[in-house]
Amino acid sequence: MSAPTTTAADPTQIARNAVRNTSQLATLPEITQRIITAVEDPRSSAGQLHKIISHDPALVTRVLKIVNSAFYGIPGQIASIERAIVLLGLNAVKNLAVASSLGQLFRKTKLYSGADAKDLWKHCVAVAVASRELAVAAKLPLAEQAFLAGLIHDVGILVELQNWPEKLRTVCESADKGGDFCVIEQEKLGVDHQIVGRILAEQWKFPKICQDVAGCHHQPCDAPEESRALVNIVYVADTLCCQQGEGFSLTARNQSFDLPALEATGISAETLSTVTASLRDKVADAWTGMA
Repeated sequence: MSAPTTTAADPTQIARNAVRNTSQLATLPEITQRIITAVEDPRSSAGQLHKIISHDPALVTRVLKIVNSAFYGIPGQIASIERAIVLLGLNAVKNLAVASSLGQLFRKTKLYSGADAKDLWKHCVAVAVASRELAVAAKLPLAEQAFLAGLIHDVGILVELQNWPEKLRTVCESADKGGDFCVIEQEKLGVDHQIVGRILAEQWKFPKICQDVAGCHHQPCDAPEESRALVNIVYVADTLCCQQGEGFSLTARNQSFDLPALEATGISAETLSTVTASLRDKVADAWTGMA
């Protein structure tokens, strides 16, 4: 199937066409979709989640690898998904299962001479970790939602890579010289990765709040009021990770923090400093399990 044109006037339609054109990405593995559906259902139990994950031995292996990594620091080896659910909770294990599935989609395809899709995945993992740490440090009851939202915030770039590899390469090259990534995307592609990411997250049936993060993580003021706290968290995490060069770092390299706006969310300068100080080590620990 040929790549959709980027000359149409409506960015949302360009995004929908691009997602539709990318069959490999448009549908999550069935087991991942079942996990998301189960955990979003308030009637679900640990036993149901255990039963779903246990049907995929490769997924079990990948999840247990992450659970037993230094990122979680759990003493002793965890040998079963059932035990992992007891220790970490349904939402954390769901996130790890989603991470294990998503990581398989980021092949070593070049974005441009300076990075490949694996670097993009490392950045997504880093933003997931930073988002979770910010939520915990700010005492916001959003830690696991923040982790999941951070994981998927840049998935729109994967769709762009599948549809317009050469145009995306020129976007990256221009951004590497100091340009604004989203502005250049709009110029070259007629759409940016936020719009594409929102459509893909919607297609994947991720929670609405995660769709809002994918769609507004560079402009948190555009997010719906009910999602703005989480979008702000991911905005800050994205900015921190890009400034520290964690994986693919072009998208938010030019962003800065609006401390008064962040403090309204609960993220103070002290919170930022605390999270930043330990971020590299925590990202490295998580990456060991998810690479």
